[in-house]
Amino acid sequence: MNSLLVACQFLPLLGWLLIFVLGSSERRVANISFWATHAMGAAILGLLATWAFEGFPAHEYLWVTLYEQAEYHFHILFYLDPVGAAYLFCTWVIFSVIVRYCRYYLHRELGYKRFFLTIFGFVFGLNMVILSGSLDMLFAGWEIVGIASFLLIAFYRHRAQPIRNALRAYTVYRFCDLGLLLGALLMDLFLHGSNHFSQLGAVFGQGAVPPGGTLGLFALSLCLVIAASGKSAQFPFCFWLPRAMEGPTPSSAIFYGALSVHLGVFLLLRTLPIWGFEFLSRALVLTIGLLTVIVASVAEKAQSNIKGQIAYASIAQVGFMFMELALGLESLVLLHFMGNTFLRCYQLLVSPSIVAHLLRVEGAANTGFDIKHSAFARHLPRSLRSSLPEALETTLQVLALQEFNLETGVRAVLWEPLKRTGAAINAVDPWRKLGVALGVIGLGWLGLESGLLPRPYLAIPAALAMLVASLGAFAEKRDVFRVWNLVGFSGLLSGGVAWLAGDNAADHVELFLSGLLPAWCLGLGLLALLLKGDDFAAAPYAYRAMAERKPALSILLFLCFLGLVSFPVTPAFIGEDLLLYHVSEHFPWLVALIALSFVLNGIAAAGVFQRLCLGRPVEVRDPAAGSEPVAAWRPGLAGPGFLPEK
Repeated sequence: MNSLLVACQFLPLLGWLLIFVLGSSERRVANISFWATHAMGAAILGLLATWAFEGFPAHEYLWVTLYEQAEYHFHILFYLDPVGAAYLFCTWVIFSVIVRYCRYYLHRELGYKRFFLTIFGFVFGLNMVILSGSLDMLFAGWEIVGIASFLLIAFYRHRAQPIRNALRAYTVYRFCDLGLLLGALLMDLFLHGSNHFSQLGAVFGQGAVPPGGTLGLFALSLCLVIAASGKSAQFPFCFWLPRAMEGPTPSSAIFYGALSVHLGVFLLLRTLPIWGFEFLSRALVLTIGLLTVIVASVAEKAQSNIKGQIAYASIAQVGFMFMELALGLESLVLLHFMGNTFLRCYQLLVSPSIVAHLLRVEGAANTGFDIKHSAFARHLPRSLRSSLPEALETTLQVLALQEFNLETGVRAVLWEPLKRTGAAINAVDPWRKLGVALGVIGLGWLGLESGLLPRPYLAIPAALAMLVASLGAFAEKRDVFRVWNLVGFSGLLSGGVAWLAGDNAADHVELFLSGLLPAWCLGLGLLALLLKGDDFAAAPYAYRAMAERKPALSILLFLCFLGLVSFPVTPAFIGEDLLLYHVSEHFPWLVALIALSFVLNGIAAAGVFQRLCLGRPVEVRDPAAGSEPVAAWRPGLAGPGFLPEK
């Protein structure tokens, strides 16, 4: 059984590697994906059969310990229970259907290999989330699923709207990942080694005072609920999911109709003993689910495209699952999840055929064909239709069309204050900022030498400087080198914060910087090569399309971007967790500032990759260059535009 657990986790990664190395043609990619999917299916069915033969026990398996020091441990820990079994089975069925469907659906598509690489990476991350035995390992898979979403939404990178929506969805992911990052840290602090999912029931089932106290437990529950709400597009983050449908229809089916949208529910199921311990957390989950159902049900009626309608229908069903969880109906949630997963996947896969059929019917009728009446009141119950005031009906219709202005509200509360603060910081004269920095360093050194200021208190200005650098990178749009350096400098300061906060942090800082510094330095060289001969300041908001013009350099820049934001491909991922854990032992309140800086760094670095590597290359003739074609762009107020061919 243990071997089957490992096989279920790593067979998608093996398929990814084989496609990357051997996928030189569509036929090879299709054949590799076919056999890799069947191998994963055999492993999953074998695992579930063995698990059933043993009597459906909750099974935990520690495969390997990646890092261990003092009280900190990072294990590759697998865990299987009825929740994981249901999700794992649905993952295999949906993934098999999507792979078979895409072998023909994407025939002769330019990004054929790229699509299969991305969905295999997604399934690898998804299996890691499902089979994880601790929140640390779950967070690693959570990040992989997030970056795969970003790549698939922007799959049609020749169009500006999918690229914008990809960054929009990734921004929501990163902000809500702040909750999961802090939640994993609080679990380590409160539970002291008893943070495995298999141990949560025993820890919180004793009826005594919860670990961390009532207030600490509510803070942990709030972090988990925020992360779950963002990933499952629940209130107030409902707006990003319909925009994520810009990707290919199969990716919409596997991500936002079937599997990825239910990961928030999975997180709440896994951590039910924590947030379900007290009434207030359950009430919060119930309220979020109820508000989501209302918003999504109303907004769905005004959607002008079939994928948007399915997206809001899926959001509403997940809202019902949140309510069922709050009421303690866990078994019903699993049945609801499986039914909604297969239904939405089917609806999304057949949606192009339905639209084509209706268009053919309209053409055959040789007249207008009213597919769906636009009157909002028609969708209301008959008892309300006659008594509904006209003004209220109009108000509801406007709210549905504007999707309750949730995106505007979230921007006003989260995005805009941070951007304005960062813009104000960037507007300050660099010499003045240097003078302030030198002054703070000088005062700290004097206080340290005189003994008036203990060394750990110097971590406070260092953490504030880290946040200032991250805010500057988040607000900067005109200079990619400045953004990259600010993100790298912010990460460097995080190591300084940990080193100043307490002793015995040198090993943690070295591990973190061993992943950060190479990505930072190599990324600067790649930026110089990519922008050689390009006046970026002349059109800073245009997409450069380097993924097609210079694919090898773009892939390397993508890897550097992952390393710079501590993605789980370098030691910086574990190092980031270690730094936060170390700082929390001395200045717990500083951890939120540092985690926020990491989140802002990820969004800023993703913006650099997006503007440089995505977009549509357009060849124009430059008279001064003779017959050699060159690429050109022109900036636009509503987004990037391109010069027409001459």
